[in-house]
Amino acid sequence: MNRSGLLLLFIGLAACSPPVTKSKEKIEEFRQYLENSRIDDGVLLESRKLAGPDALAWENSGKYQGDILLDDSQLEDLVADFAGVSDSGNRNAFIVANTRWPSNIMIYQIGANEFTSAQQQAIRTAMSWIEHFSCVRFRRRTNERVFVRMTGNPTGCYAHVGFSTAHPNRVLNLARNSAHCFRHVVIIHELLHSLGFQHMHQTHERDTYVRINWNNVISGQEFAFTKYNRNQVSLHGLPYEYTSAMHYHNQAFSRNRQPTITALRTFSGTMGQRDHATYWDWLRLRRHYNCPGAWTRSTQDLKDEVERTLPLIKMNLPAPERGPFTDVDNAYVEALLTTVDEDTNNENTFNEEVENFNEDTVNED
Repeated sequence: MNRSGLLLLFIGLAACSPPVTKSKEKIEEFRQYLENSRIDDGVLLESRKLAGPDALAWENSGKYQGDILLDDSQLEDLVADFAGVSDSGNRNAFIVANTRWPSNIMIYQIGANEFTSAQQQAIRTAMSWIEHFSCVRFRRRTNERVFVRMTGNPTGCYAHVGFSTAHPNRVLNLARNSAHCFRHVVIIHELLHSLGFQHMHQTHERDTYVRINWNNVISGQEFAFTKYNRNQVSLHGLPYEYTSAMHYHNQAFSRNRQPTITALRTFSGTMGQRDHATYWDWLRLRRHYNCPGAWTRSTQDLKDEVERTLPLIKMNLPAPERGPFTDVDNAYVEALLTTVDEDTNNENTFNEEVENFNEDTVNED
């Protein structure tokens, strides 16, 4: 795509004020930053960790914002928004709407000799917890055109964001020579990117909750703290969360081991904690994929289930086969599968299928 294609849509830097046109030099600087993030520079994750030991693995993986792979369309969209010339459009989701996987099923493929059996088990365990807490399901690729290729390149932990028919070859990489990428929460974090999630600290209301300490940010990494505008992102009616599995650590991209992100409100826990996805993370996922009860069921039910199963998560054990959400979620996905077009790239049936699903028809044991 040439550089005149600046009218595409995606995430940007504008806040709630009118867009500000940047200088040509600044736009080119931003473009080059994005282009460089797509180049495999060959630097191993372990080497990056030596240089920045306090950073989370996904912050230290050398891609856009640390761990996001950009396809051509996304790069041009980012440049357009940065230049202040794009139409914000209807991008009203924290997890961009058209990045949802049809029928709530993410298709994936693990290449031969990419991972050890233990590493593959860690990936399957993370998938099992996503399935336990949501109506998202994972299926190995047969002949589907759009799928996530899971690779073990030693350069870091990173992924494309969501589903795309325009760029069907999606990647989720977990450095096979590094234990850092195989922490449970890191695998969850990257899988959530593949399912459409962006980073928490970039939501439009972030300035109410955090302060970015620009003087502490590594020179050239300021773009990692871009902020989306109100028309482009939403938290699905849920609160900003410091302890989300999708939040940066408070020293992310720090040049001096001083905080780059400071909380403006009191909270319990650790910003960018490395243990587990929270019940708000799961509820955001449930709401994005319109799982049964996601908008009506008590959040306490989900909180109780997270607390009940947390000991299993901390022991890296797979999720239980049954849970308080399992039956109705399975029935929901089955309902989608019975009505969806055999072409798994057809996105137009999704909203209709959701509207036609009747949770009351599910038989409870």
